[in-house]
Amino acid sequence: MALIGGSGFVGRHLAGHLRNRGYQCRVITRHAHRHYDLRPAAEVVEANPFDHTQLTAALHGCDAAIHLVGILNSGGREKSFRRVHVELVENVVAACHAAKIVRLLHMSALNADQASGSSLYLRSKGEGENRAHTLGKPGIAVTSFRPSVIFGPDDSFLNRFAVLLRIPGPLPLACPDARLSPVYVGDVATAFANALEDRRTFGKHYELCGPKTYTLEQLVRFVAQHSGRRKRIIRLPDWASRLQASILQYAPGKPFTPDNYLSLRTPSTCREDGLAALGVTATSLENAGTRFLTHTDKNLRRNQLRRQSQR
Repeated sequence: MALIGGSGFVGRHLAGHLRNRGYQCRVITRHAHRHYDLRPAAEVVEANPFDHTQLTAALHGCDAAIHLVGILNSGGREKSFRRVHVELVENVVAACHAAKIVRLLHMSALNADQASGSSLYLRSKGEGENRAHTLGKPGIAVTSFRPSVIFGPDDSFLNRFAVLLRIPGPLPLACPDARLSPVYVGDVATAFANALEDRRTFGKHYELCGPKTYTLEQLVRFVAQHSGRRKRIIRLPDWASRLQASILQYAPGKPFTPDNYLSLRTPSTCREDGLAALGVTATSLENAGTRFLTHTDKNLRRNQLRRQSQR
């Protein structure tokens, strides 16, 4: 089992989950030495996924591939949405054909739509998803997954707000009424694993959401409550949200961009219950979130040490 992008947040959880089910996992990464902590849950192999020859060699001997690579912000040619979400998908499918892999699971995004997505991110994810299914034929059975925002230990969503809540002063919150249905990373991993050998999922697209919908403000207040941070939250109107995005796009790490703002304008909620269709009972934020948010400071220190060890 090959995981492309398996060294990230979802990939780490998925590799452990698959290992517990008896699968042998191979994580393909550009920088193997940074991710040896994934052992023994997975074999770590170094290859540039954009290089067809390297990727084909790394996939050799695997029965299936799981493609998890994605970015939230575009930055230059090498990290553009089209480069990562479309061209990389094309190379992954071509390498799967060359390596005689017959099964591919593809991570897309909720509201991904090549024609009418509200942001460049969502349109590029939609195009990549379409390319995966189209180019896979014939010979590769493709299943794609469209999750809402994914939460769990070490995530970049709830934990990001936990960090922001540590900064002195009030928190100016853009798009406070944006609607999201956060899905637990463990449920996402189970959905992937359940679909892997289920022929009924071949060619299908599954929307993955948690059991409850929240506004962004409700989620931030949840984080504040369970991480022990008392904070005044200032609800920004639409014009101020756009202004904040236009400024923060130039901050280190691009914490909030105009394209992020456009993505938030579309409710991140499911029309179909993909988790139930895959035999997964959705885990509530109240049940899972409290388990790691109460240890936010410890999580932050662990993540900092991990980043330092990967330099």
